[in-house]
Amino acid sequence: MVAGGFAARHLAVVGLGLMGGSLALALRGCADTITGVDKHPETLHAAIQRGIVDEATDDLKQGVENADVVILSAPVRAILQIVNGRIGAYLRSNTLLVDIGSTKEDICTAMGRLPIGIQAIGGHPMTGKESSGIDASDGALYHNRPFVLCATRRTTPAARLRALELVSALGAVPFEMDAHRHDQAVAAISHLPYLLSAALVATVDHEGEQDDAVWNLAAGGFRDMSRLAASDLDMMKDILTTNTQAVATQLARFRMHLAMLESMLISKDEAKLMELLQGARAARMAWMHKREGKA
Repeated sequence: MVAGGFAARHLAVVGLGLMGGSLALALRGCADTITGVDKHPETLHAAIQRGIVDEATDDLKQGVENADVVILSAPVRAILQIVNGRIGAYLRSNTLLVDIGSTKEDICTAMGRLPIGIQAIGGHPMTGKESSGIDASDGALYHNRPFVLCATRRTTPAARLRALELVSALGAVPFEMDAHRHDQAVAAISHLPYLLSAALVATVDHEGEQDDAVWNLAAGGFRDMSRLAASDLDMMKDILTTNTQAVATQLARFRMHLAMLESMLISKDEAKLMELLQGARAARMAWMHKREGKA
């Protein structure tokens, strides 16, 4: 917990989907006024009706010009367009600007070009739900979940401390790292699993064209492994196209392990197969033990 606690006179949340709506709910008691900015009229109406925000607008300038804290919770490429666009001219000096995009290097680089005086820092909360939209907003969404903070050229010591206070107010667990390291890590634990899930479903779908028994027999294992393939395509397109090199590197590493498994099966090398599977099992169990110990 950072001493003093987070407080905002006027908080603006740009993007009122699941993540932005949940942020506004979680910070309800920390801001005198919360303004929501979104391009969808029905989303703005729902945010007002539910008391998630005090004011709502589809005009970016109107929404952020009086704010002392602005959170960008739009898709990655939309955030880039906002940061590279006019927002730098709309914000007051010393405004804290935080984004929560899923990839960080491109966004943090763009933030570093904002006018001096804007206190910009990259963020990525590692949380979510299968359901999306303002109606799925949950003020407890960030509780005990990792929240990565990535410094930019516009991150002063004061901005860093205030961002840490914000994370604490959400009930999240802060992790500070540079943007490149973040993107390498999430390529392995988030973006690669999505592509593997999609490849699995495509493989089973091909088999299903020959024999629909695979769909009739599919149960828990397939359900769990295929869940990510149903992720929002626009969101995943943004993520994959802004973290291409890191994801490609992880795919190459996975392909190597897949080739090893294939070779062991063909050669009937049971000892090596069990050695690889045991190592994977031990790593998974160690991660779960560590994760449950922190919960």
